[in-house]
Amino acid sequence: MTTAERDLAQGLRAELAAIDPPRRCCRQAERFGLVGAFEPRRRSIARLELRLRRNKAESEAATEAANGAAPIDESFDWAGSAEHCRFAYLRGRFLAHGSLSLASGRTHLEFVVGPEEAEVLARRLDDLGLPASWRLRRGRGVVTWKSAETVGTFLRMVGSGAALLELEVRAVSRSVRGDLNRVINAESANLQRAVAAAARQLEAIDVVEADGRLAKQSNLVRLVADTRREVPEATFTDLAERLQMHRSTVQRALDRIEWLALHADDGVGKRRRSRFGAD
Repeated sequence: MTTAERDLAQGLRAELAAIDPPRRCCRQAERFGLVGAFEPRRRSIARLELRLRRNKAESEAATEAANGAAPIDESFDWAGSAEHCRFAYLRGRFLAHGSLSLASGRTHLEFVVGPEEAEVLARRLDDLGLPASWRLRRGRGVVTWKSAETVGTFLRMVGSGAALLELEVRAVSRSVRGDLNRVINAESANLQRAVAAAARQLEAIDVVEADGRLAKQSNLVRLVADTRREVPEATFTDLAERLQMHRSTVQRALDRIEWLALHADDGVGKRRRSRFGAD
């Protein structure tokens, strides 16, 4: 990834790590999602873990003081959790085990988890309408998305705002640049073909005029030849509009001249008589 892309990915992680869930259940769910973080020393994750642990300790102390309740269970109940808790859990899972790549304009998000969790996580994501592929890689489970739309939906679900907006702006910008480049390339190719055709036709006109055969062609062919000389850069469409003819008529007249130039022994009126033949 480029430096800008790497900074955006890091900014996204920092933005998600800075979210402070208002609900106790969501804070608990996010803490469960952070279990087994591969990079516990990353500053954003470390600060988040400290904040969640502090909230947990304060919450448990308040609960025990009120009714002597037992400490919170350390397992996350996906099936029995509300949607907002699931989102918080997945946010923690992404911060602990996820990575986002934006290299070469391609969006690639993956979770690297234990081999036994990969299929479970993929199934949970599918429950949210975010189907993901999973596989085993070097003894680890890898759950992957390569769809920019799916990645965007996921990041929106887990609370990304400014970073997601920047990601979408870049995606739109890349798309516009790609469309513009395709249009420019197509126009450039068309222009090159038109220039090559015009040069070929002008050369053919000179050849046919030099041996006297152009003067023996129909008025229409001579008129098209004269107009091509006047506006050598014009396309068939431009010539047709200038002469108030059909484009196909102009093209056939110039094809006739090119054919004559390639067949120096063509006897006008002997081999090939047509509407573009001799007067």
